[in-house]
Amino acid sequence: MQSNRFGIAISGVVALFCSSASMMQQSAKADNSTVVYLNQAWSPADRAAYYWTSQGSALLSYDIYLALEVAGSAELFNSAANADHVGLLVEPTDPKNNPDGLPVGVNKAVVSEGQFKGIYAGLTCSACHTGQIQYKGKQIRIDGGSPSRFDFIAWMQSLDAALAATRTDPAKFQRLIERIRSRGSVDEAELRQRLARDADDVHTLITNQIIAPYPAGPGRLDAADSIWNLVAAIRPHILENTFPDLAPVKPPFLWNSPQSAWVQWRGTRDNPLPRNFGQALGVFAKLDLTSPTSAGLFETTVDIGGITAIERLLRRLAPPKWPEDILGPLDPDKVKQGSELFGENCSGCHTTWPYRWGPPLKQGKRFIENALVPLTVIGTETQAFGPFFGTLPTTLTRQLAPLFGGREVIPGGELAGYLFQAPINKAIQMGGFTPEELVEMNGYQYFGDEPRAKPPAVPSYKAAPRDGAWASAPFLHNGSVPNLYELLLPASQRSKTFYVGREFDPVKVGIDTSGKSGGFLFDTSVLGNSNAGHSFENGSGTGVIGRELTDDERYAIIEYLKSIPNEAGRVTPYGGPDKPKVAAEDPGWFNYSHPY
Repeated sequence: MQSNRFGIAISGVVALFCSSASMMQQSAKADNSTVVYLNQAWSPADRAAYYWTSQGSALLSYDIYLALEVAGSAELFNSAANADHVGLLVEPTDPKNNPDGLPVGVNKAVVSEGQFKGIYAGLTCSACHTGQIQYKGKQIRIDGGSPSRFDFIAWMQSLDAALAATRTDPAKFQRLIERIRSRGSVDEAELRQRLARDADDVHTLITNQIIAPYPAGPGRLDAADSIWNLVAAIRPHILENTFPDLAPVKPPFLWNSPQSAWVQWRGTRDNPLPRNFGQALGVFAKLDLTSPTSAGLFETTVDIGGITAIERLLRRLAPPKWPEDILGPLDPDKVKQGSELFGENCSGCHTTWPYRWGPPLKQGKRFIENALVPLTVIGTETQAFGPFFGTLPTTLTRQLAPLFGGREVIPGGELAGYLFQAPINKAIQMGGFTPEELVEMNGYQYFGDEPRAKPPAVPSYKAAPRDGAWASAPFLHNGSVPNLYELLLPASQRSKTFYVGREFDPVKVGIDTSGKSGGFLFDTSVLGNSNAGHSFENGSGTGVIGRELTDDERYAIIEYLKSIPNEAGRVTPYGGPDKPKVAAEDPGWFNYSHPY
């Protein structure tokens, strides 16, 4: 990759001069005059680095992406209007940080050597981990937040359609080549070949990686099964291994994630490097799983320097403070009452500042100890534990069989583990990192040696800290509950269907469900969409986690959640505070009495 190993690689200047003034303006219409950026301890330069640092995603040729038109229109695919249509957040053109007017999360990757050499457009983690709250004409940016408006599948489908139309429509292709030619010479035959390759690749991804039997809607995607399909089926060309996307989830917020002992919704990963490496593969980094020789096998475009730089940025991202001047003042009496109720009903699983901390790891660093709650207790949607966790021999190996002792069918978990580990090892070897750098890249967690702790023996979900959670609606891991008020109800009383709107509800703290600001209808009866569990009701059993609350109590807890963090820009110390509250010594911690 053309970047320092740990440097911030922001997209370089690739000025695309369109053949008419109107074409030029289409990619520069972003108006951020109504966007409010909260104090989350990042500078504008930090924010730009997060938005556009490459992780190695190589979805299609960069020059083609910039010159591409929407299917059925002469509007540029990279226009602000088209980005907003699918929920990508727009940013103005900036000669230094964003010269091509890219939306948040769409970036440029330069692969300077190897079999995948080229200049690509792709996605980075900020596309799915940046939120924006809309309220009375204001847009409140939530860096590291959940993307309640980005429809990932709709974006991919529209890109597939745009490439197909340009490939078959002579007028569209002519306009494409004229835009690209305006900045230099173009070999038309070579461009046609690249367009055909890009169109075929994107079509394969949308039809074989993202096998969605029903639309996930804005703010959700089945990242785990999608990554599985890429690694186990598409890249090794074993399409029989594909698995339908039956577990769409809401990408979680990222503040306090690097400081946490466990990452992702499932309590299965305690190391950021393989998690981020897998995420880069999932957003279309290239990976060789077909070469018969060791020279090419496991080569990838994943930029370890880029993903480490982003992880380092996230270590100093603060949770967002409720903006009272926009969303309304807090009631201090309700906040006090809610704090007490939260302590009685919620704090065993969900911590708040200054959190609970685990044992010291490498270089004495501690991490926030999140409660890991079994499915049999929390009772929420079960589909998130798919083929990655398979223990039966159901997965084909084909040409990869020699890597598994000649076995032609193996458990899915075994295949996934190997096909993640081997490319990481090769990328590390090619990067020439020092032992000290490797320790830092792995987040001071264990990797390839004795683990910090074994993952839970039964499927479990992580209960993340609640500071800033007010900005992450809709709720539960699959986004099936539209607001905090319903989250505190008996599960049977929650909405069975609701519209996913962009407007914010500061009273119930969630999304507009009226259909006035968003038309996607969420149906909780669909497989993967269950809103069961995490229920406050009288009685006991799977999914019941607390007594039934009164309306006054619900709104008091909501007011408390709105109040945290109580200090803007407060960053959790990476590695732990000087005098941490130790989880293993706290009888009130869920896993103190329910060890995993």
